[in-house]
Amino acid sequence: MTRLAITGHRELSVPTERLVDAALREVVNERDAGELVGLSCIADGADTLFAQAVLDAGGSLVVVVPAAEYRDGLPESHHFTYDALLSSATRVIELDHTESDSEAHMDASVRMIAEADELIAVWDGKPARGYGGTADVVGVARERNLPVTVVWPDGASR
Repeated sequence: MTRLAITGHRELSVPTERLVDAALREVVNERDAGELVGLSCIADGADTLFAQAVLDAGGSLVVVVPAAEYRDGLPESHHFTYDALLSSATRVIELDHTESDSEAHMDASVRMIAEADELIAVWDGKPARGYGGTADVVGVARERNLPVTVVWPDGASR
């Protein structure tokens, strides 16, 4: 069994989202789908693209919910997709936070790292814009010697 966790940027432009989606599908398709488990918080952006790629490849999805108010903090336009992916999960891990803040998000990422064999990072290589950002998650994974695969296709931008 291969357990892949995801971290990555949100609010991607449509052209960048297409590039990232194709790149994530390539990464996922390199694995044995029957033995693939994807771990994701299923936020808009990289998390959702990854989760859908895992499911489309025949893998299973584990969703980590950072906080009780997490869904409410996501864009309303993403709620339908979030709900659909959540209902497709084979397992849901709900953390004890109430407020959906950077601490809750980082705790969720650390939880995914603890359960993963590898971290997939949709990352432009720049420092995090705030605590718990992609660069912070990559840093924790590297501190724990978890393999990290960075996905940032040519032509992608933020």
